[in-house]
Amino acid sequence: MRCLVLGGAGFIGSHVVEGLVHRGHIVRLLDLQPNPYWTPPGQVECLWADWNDADQLDRALAHADVVIHLIGTTLPATSNRDMAADVRDNLISTLHLLRACRQQGVRKIVFSSSGGTVYGVPQRIPIPEDHPTQPLNSYGIVKLTIERYLHLFHHLHDLGYLVLRGANPYGERQNPRGSQGAVSVFLGRLARSEPIEIWGDGQVVRDYVYVGDLARAFLAAVESDLDQGTFNVGSGQGLSLLELLDKIQSVTGLAPRLVHQPGRPADVPVNILDTRRIQSQLLWRPHMTLRDGLQRTWDWIRSTV
Repeated sequence: MRCLVLGGAGFIGSHVVEGLVHRGHIVRLLDLQPNPYWTPPGQVECLWADWNDADQLDRALAHADVVIHLIGTTLPATSNRDMAADVRDNLISTLHLLRACRQQGVRKIVFSSSGGTVYGVPQRIPIPEDHPTQPLNSYGIVKLTIERYLHLFHHLHDLGYLVLRGANPYGERQNPRGSQGAVSVFLGRLARSEPIEIWGDGQVVRDYVYVGDLARAFLAAVESDLDQGTFNVGSGQGLSLLELLDKIQSVTGLAPRLVHQPGRPADVPVNILDTRRIQSQLLWRPHMTLRDGLQRTWDWIRSTV
């Protein structure tokens, strides 16, 4: 198939692109700029442009069968600071994308949503896809609204869609100097002998999924015959931040220096995803153990610091 990966040079996108190429698909990526941590395979067509440029977006969509939508301009922890910008840069831009997909004859969109934010405070654990959705930040609200518009375009225009609600991804190429992704941020600070900031008491529980496993979920969605559906993607296991730090110390042999910061109101106390639906319908399950995934991430970070 001819696949367009929006955000294809990013942390998750680069792994998706490599998987698509390995599976023999024709791949084009659209992103603002190259990734300093990654060189695209030679057979990938790279377009470096803003997806809000209508001409460039039309060029990228030309002849595409499937679009993998990985672009996001905000973070869960900061999206409430400028909600209007979050809506403008993510929701409105996606509506322009959906209209362009319809005009260009795209068959299906695979959208990267957020299993960590759309559900809000869970009523039961693990969280299934039919759990009530009460996001506590603009990031989750926008992701959920995009899901609703995907369903609307399927109803009105027969545009296929699959939504992947990913847990907390980690792995190679996640920026170790960024503010997103506890595993990479913690390991990066360890590698630079810097203290690690913990928001709250460290008892917040999250589901961590290795990026290679997440990328395989996107490949399964691309190649699926389903024309609509929503799927959680996670490990199905939860770790508190303090438990994660213990695992990190076991892998690295380094004891972190912790600095505790006040808890954040947008952080739900626990988030562990039920992945039975994707296992049964897309035949996907995680392969990477947490220890092996941490070791791979640590080896990569040490090679880049």
